[in-house]
Amino acid sequence: MYPNCVRNLIDSLKDLPGIGEKTAERLAFSILNFEKEKIDTFANSLVEIKNIKRCPVCNNITDMDKCYICSNDKRDKQTIFVVEKPKDIVLFEKMGNYNGVYHVLDGLISPLEGINPEDINLDNLVKRVKENDVKEVIVVLKPSIEGETTMQYIKKILDKYNVRVSKIPIGIPMGTDIEYIDSMTLEMAFEDRKDIA
Repeated sequence: MYPNCVRNLIDSLKDLPGIGEKTAERLAFSILNFEKEKIDTFANSLVEIKNIKRCPVCNNITDMDKCYICSNDKRDKQTIFVVEKPKDIVLFEKMGNYNGVYHVLDGLISPLEGINPEDINLDNLVKRVKENDVKEVIVVLKPSIEGETTMQYIKKILDKYNVRVSKIPIGIPMGTDIEYIDSMTLEMAFEDRKDIA
């Protein structure tokens, strides 16, 4: 029914979360109506995504040897914000009042789903705490059973080091992804963070 290139575009768009056949068709025809220069820009941005890799220090996404945060000598390397995924970093950077660094776990401990501590990026966190004289680790994870389990595990594995382990207070609804919380709520929660008991 469609030329092959259009069918391929529709099929590719359907791989995105929440995009079904009809939405993919609408998006494909929107792209077909772009000016040639805009199509070139769109296509080039997709090709350039292949150059994205993970920062060897914090596990954030980057197109350099180290991400822009870890490369910045003005950042406070003694404070680490622990988040679940790279997208969470953007939310806290938008607040504009945090000058430390980050650590991306790439998941949460969930025995029911077969995700154990060794399956997420915890070993590198311990290594950073040991090697960089870290003073505080702020754990900011989804308020859920998995988030709480991961938080308690982090507290346990860092107990033997001279580091404060804190979390932002509950006030964020249980089960809510961090990415859906407004910046004012995040900022207030950040200012009122507590030690993990």
